Amino acid sequence: MKLLPALLGLVLLFALSAPARAAESNRAVSSRATVSLVSATTAADTTSLKLGLLFRLKPDWHIYWSDPGDAGEPPSISITAPKGATAGPFAYPAPHWLVASGVGDYTETGTVLLPFTLKLPQPGATTITASANWLVCDPKICVPESGTFTLALPGGSAHASPQAPLFAEAAAQMPRLSPFHATIAPGGILAITGSGLNDAAVKSAHFYPDDPSVIANAAPQKLGFVRGGFTLALTPADAKKPLTTLSGVLEITDPAGQTQALTLTATPGAAPAPLHVTPWYVWIAGALLGGLILNLMPCVFPVLAIKAMAVARLGHDDRARARHESLAYTLGAVFAMMILGGILLAIRAGGTALGWGFQFQSPVFIAIMAWLVFAIGLNFAGLFAISGMENLGSGLAARGGLLGSFATGLLAVVVATPCTAPFMGGALAAALAAPLALGLSIFAALGLGIALPFVLIAIIPAVARLLPRPGAWMDILRQILAFPMFATAIWLLWVMALEAGASGVLIVGAGAVLIAFALWLLRFRGVFTKGLAVLAVAAALFLLPRITPADAGAATGKATGIADSQPFSTTKLAALRAAGKPVFVDMTAAWCITCQVNERVALEPASVQRLFRSHHITLMIGDWTRRNPAITRFLAAHGRDGVPIYVYYPPDHAKPVVLPQILTPSIVTGAINGAT
Repeated sequence: MKLLPALLGLVLLFALSAPARAAESNRAVSSRATVSLVSATTAADTTSLKLGLLFRLKPDWHIYWSDPGDAGEPPSISITAPKGATAGPFAYPAPHWLVASGVGDYTETGTVLLPFTLKLPQPGATTITASANWLVCDPKICVPESGTFTLALPGGSAHASPQAPLFAEAAAQMPRLSPFHATIAPGGILAITGSGLNDAAVKSAHFYPDDPSVIANAAPQKLGFVRGGFTLALTPADAKKPLTTLSGVLEITDPAGQTQALTLTATPGAAPAPLHVTPWYVWIAGALLGGLILNLMPCVFPVLAIKAMAVARLGHDDRARARHESLAYTLGAVFAMMILGGILLAIRAGGTALGWGFQFQSPVFIAIMAWLVFAIGLNFAGLFAISGMENLGSGLAARGGLLGSFATGLLAVVVATPCTAPFMGGALAAALAAPLALGLSIFAALGLGIALPFVLIAIIPAVARLLPRPGAWMDILRQILAFPMFATAIWLLWVMALEAGASGVLIVGAGAVLIAFALWLLRFRGVFTKGLAVLAVAAALFLLPRITPADAGAATGKATGIADSQPFSTTKLAALRAAGKPVFVDMTAAWCITCQVNERVALEPASVQRLFRSHHITLMIGDWTRRNPAITRFLAAHGRDGVPIYVYYPPDHAKPVVLPQILTPSIVTGAINGAT
């Protein structure tokens, strides 16, 4: 008796699942993608059917938009049965902008449905046969693929198929007609004007043309603001051929990271006058002040240690040499800041999204810095002192102090980078958005601000006279300062664990032993020991290529120990916001000491966690320890180029609140209670 209900259940399950199979064709499966033909309805009760080519793309693979850009090919489909059936064009969701090796493409990734309308000769049961071709690519190769699909639909009354939600989701992603006025100037200035378009509502925008030959697809599109709207500086594909009309899709991202896609056609017009911008000298002064304030940051242990030894070294009666070494230190700091800024500007000009502190997202860089800081600690502790330099000649010996001061300033900036964001956010954003000359000037001012105390020593004799005289206390101070260096090396080792796992930690540890052995060998004068030291350093360097990043998913959310938190997801954030739920977003990184201090002081306390639970606030952690394009876009949408950033989204769709970059429990509770 118990067998009969089970059999009936299986029959019912089979009957219910039949329409699901009928609404999807056979699948073309490869290691790169799974593709099928799907229907929005379960039957062919009219002569007009809503079908779609469904792509399930593997991570890192993409297909192309209707305008593929500089390279690529969009998907195509051909209906071979029933006879007389005709297919309309694909409808495409807004694309992604991909730039690689100077080539700009417009792509689709993830799960992508390309809907189209099929006209049948007559309604009723039908079997649809279609052939499709598509090009699927990753950052290195492109593979042409094809498939033949058969989709059988019965006649009779039609209902929404199990695939119908995919069509509804695709419809929500489709660009809508723009309500704004658009003009294009001959030189490529696209102007968008309309209600609500200002710098408080628009954080970024990008235009995707219908015609791939009208603009330079790989060129960045600089955002500017005018009265009643904004502009995008497009680069015409042919400098001798002015732009007269332009059509395509415009994506606009607001400060909350939400994006809307609009179809528009721009008519000819003159480039509007830009709004009043902040004078360049204001940004320079702000950068100088931000760099100066960084000297008060207690978290920058290596910078404090290096500067303390530099101050001790300058405490002698040779005031001229004190000035020279101070200027050399300043030059090193300015040079390092300009190099970092120049690299970031150059990479961004190529279309790659990077943020401030990008070098700490490289496990190889982390390993080199850990070894360098560890070696400096050994030097401070007295394990080694490089001898024999005096034999290289008096000229080089005299010049060695200046080179040492220059290197000290350079290293101070490189190591201090993760702690600069709280004081330099505005200046960094301005530098990355400004013309090249102004951007580099802002970075130079940041470096000058960091070295400003040494500049004062160099140009004001009264300050130099306040320095203590050298003595035995310098050796004790140097040994004490070895411990902050060792602490920094341990911190970098922890960052390595997050970025490259246990194998990365093992490699860094082994390299540190080899380097310590090499430095110990420098105590001896023999040629053999010197050669052995060189081999030990070479062996450590040989280990660097063996450091490989850990699985990206495994590292997500591990930069913080906050309980009851979720990894950051733009999709999840959008869903929670759409439901009117409160969300607190914490963008952090393991190498950002300010982030770690804020979390332990202001977010982890039990009172703050109770407040989160009582208000049903979802805490989302964005871990930027390693490169994450979604987090980089979130930062850019809020006018930031580095972490930390804290954004509270109150319930019921209230305006989000951006908190300060230095947090206290009272700031967090005040933001939540004040916005609730």
